[in-house]
Amino acid sequence: MRPIRRFRELGAVRPPVGTKIVVRRAVVLGGSIAGLLAARVLSDHAADVVVIERDDPDATGVRPGVPQAAQLHVLLDGGRVQLDRWFPGFSQEMIDAGAVLSGDGAVDMYLDGARKVPAPEEILSSSRTLLETHIRSRTLALPNVRLVRARACGLMFAPDRVTGARYTVDGDPQDRITDLPADLVVDAMGRSSRLGDWLEEAGWSRPPLRRIGIDLGYATASFSRTGDPADVTTVHAAIQPGGGRRPGVNVLTAVENHRWTILLSGFAADRPTRDPEEFRARCRELPPMFAQVADGCPLVGPVETYRQADSRRRDFHAVSLPGGIIAVGDAVASFNPVYGQGMSSAALHASCLSAYLRSGPAVSEPARDYFALVRLVVDAAWQTSTTNDLALPHVDGPYPRGYRVAHRLSDLILRASVADVEINRRFLQVTHMRAHPNTLIHPGVLLRAVRTTRTRSA
Repeated sequence: MRPIRRFRELGAVRPPVGTKIVVRRAVVLGGSIAGLLAARVLSDHAADVVVIERDDPDATGVRPGVPQAAQLHVLLDGGRVQLDRWFPGFSQEMIDAGAVLSGDGAVDMYLDGARKVPAPEEILSSSRTLLETHIRSRTLALPNVRLVRARACGLMFAPDRVTGARYTVDGDPQDRITDLPADLVVDAMGRSSRLGDWLEEAGWSRPPLRRIGIDLGYATASFSRTGDPADVTTVHAAIQPGGGRRPGVNVLTAVENHRWTILLSGFAADRPTRDPEEFRARCRELPPMFAQVADGCPLVGPVETYRQADSRRRDFHAVSLPGGIIAVGDAVASFNPVYGQGMSSAALHASCLSAYLRSGPAVSEPARDYFALVRLVVDAAWQTSTTNDLALPHVDGPYPRGYRVAHRLSDLILRASVADVEINRRFLQVTHMRAHPNTLIHPGVLLRAVRTTRTRSA
């Protein structure tokens, strides 16, 4: 099946029908967003779903397992649609709790200082804590899902498959290890997943790990939301390399508790710092609303910074794996976070898991069909983010085959999206993970982009 069609099917809006129990117990290692969404899907197919999570689920604020939680999080339209699919009414529930849904003229987008034409895609903005809390409460309310507060420390193996997980409880004076048998184990342990180590120790191949060193730093600050300018609730300002300005993606958006939150990004030696005055100075280099908020609204709390050295992906499809094990979310691929693809990718991984389990697989055998679906999602997000990252002057590859052509086409579409409503609509469908990137290389789209850019140049 062609990637465009398959990707569209994975992004379905309606919940699946005809689900049935195919495993007795499924264990999810990690209770962050990807793990919780996997647990939600598994609740349709497993009699017992156990989520093993080290952090206290009732704690407020930033969890140790999510050090970037203090940074701005926006849910792209592709991810929002999937959350409404798995949890009917989720978007409205978030809005009722204070989250802000920006769309229908409430989003301003800029490229290199030029304001782009409007587009219909919607963005749900909130703190990471609010979003994750609501996903967790909806998931753990399911009658066959339960959470065990513990630390995953290994897997149980038979000759050709994984048969369960091992965990230990922090603070146990005897440091006891508990074996938890399962028909299916899901790795949702994030970027630092130890699944490769455990597979290698058991005699299996470690999935190849690809990295692109981006040396990204970003900073988030919150301000009291007073004197809202116009009706705009989200401003997105992207700056490309060259031209003497700081490259990066910068976002201002309204969130819960009547606040504005601003995220500024930078690379290498030009990463933003925790200094509030330096933060405000950077805002003055961006479209006017950034400075209006940063200079005119009271700062709430400190400026929070975060650094990510690389984008990475593990190619599970490229190795022979035991049965009974899959991976989701950042354990498979972790992209440059300023593009906002992480949570939407995790939601689509849940859709991949649903499609796989509804196909009637023998879960005791390697999940090749599942990893083929996940590869489609990862390839789409990886292509979108790394094509931009590899153009940064401090990034030195590795460059994939055909990169020069891909970058030129990407730049053509991006420049045309500033002035052409239809191209911007198609472009945002891809960046919001509602459509596959191949939809942008249709001859008619490219011809329209060429005409648009020539008209703008003239």
